[in-house]
Amino acid sequence: MHPVRKKRLTIILFLVAGLGLAVGLATYAFRQNINLFYDPSQIASGEAPHDVRIRAGGMVEDGSVSRDEDSLLVRFRVTDFSSSVAMEYEGILPDLFAEGQGIVAMGRLRADGTFVADQVLAKHDENYMPPEVHEAIQRAEAKKAAAATTSSAGY
Repeated sequence: MHPVRKKRLTIILFLVAGLGLAVGLATYAFRQNINLFYDPSQIASGEAPHDVRIRAGGMVEDGSVSRDEDSLLVRFRVTDFSSSVAMEYEGILPDLFAEGQGIVAMGRLRADGTFVADQVLAKHDENYMPPEVHEAIQRAEAKKAAAATTSSAGY
C-alpha cells in the first residue's frame, strides 16, 4: 500500500472511531437525563418505573394537602379524575400551588407507590394547564365515557 493512502486510511479510521465515541457518549447522556411524563392512571397501573427520575402530573385533589408541622414536608394526592397518586415534597411550594390546580412534579416513584418529588411546578395563570396534564385528563375522561357507554349498553 502506498504511504499516502496508508496515512489517509489511518486518519479516516481515527475520525470514524472518534465519531462513534462521540455518538455513544451523547446517547448515554440523553438516556440518563431524559424525564418521561406519566399521568396518575399510568402510575397506578404500574407503567411508571420505580427509582428512575420521571415527571408526573395532574390536578391536586381537594382536601388532600397535609403539611408536617415540624418540617417543610407536604403530602398531597394528584389525580387525572380516573386514578390518583400520593405525592410527597419537602421544600417550599410555588405560590400558585393549590388544591384543584394543575401541577407537574419531577422526582422518583418509590416501591410503595408514593411519588417523592424533588421539584414541583404549578401553572402560571388561571387559564393555563400543562399540556401533559391536559392530555392525561382528556384520556381519563374518554376512558370513563367509554366505560359508561359499555355499561349502559348492557342493560
